[in-house]
Amino acid sequence: MAEGCIEALEMALKNRMYHEPIIHHSDRGSQYCSHQYVNLLHQNAIRISMSKNGDPYKNALAERVNGIIKTEFNLHSSQLGFEQTYNQIKKSIKVYNEIRPHSSCDYLIPNQAHLQSGNLKKRWNYNKKFSHEKTAV
Repeated sequence: MAEGCIEALEMALKNRMYHEPIIHHSDRGSQYCSHQYVNLLHQNAIRISMSKNGDPYKNALAERVNGIIKTEFNLHSSQLGFEQTYNQIKKSIKVYNEIRPHSSCDYLIPNQAHLQSGNLKKRWNYNKKFSHEKTAV
């Protein structure tokens, strides 16, 4: 059940462009709790963030990214079949990371933001301090 997630994580690690500390946000899905997946995170010094009771709202950042990709790229459901849906998801993630500027990272695209040093100007109203650790997508 975790094979696809492990493959995706290995692909993300292979394409990683920076070596800042990162946090892996997820719900408590069995694929993310599997020994093989958790071991891969630990082997790569990736901190794990999961909700205590499976509540996806505890991981708002990860859920926000998923929501943006599903909504902006019309991926809530697909009638295209597996291969075309897979290709659409790949294109969507590429646009999200390489083309689409984000207000949450000073109107840079995520790939540019991850290469910046120091703090980025945050463009949302958030009263608590925000950790500058990088987040895997």
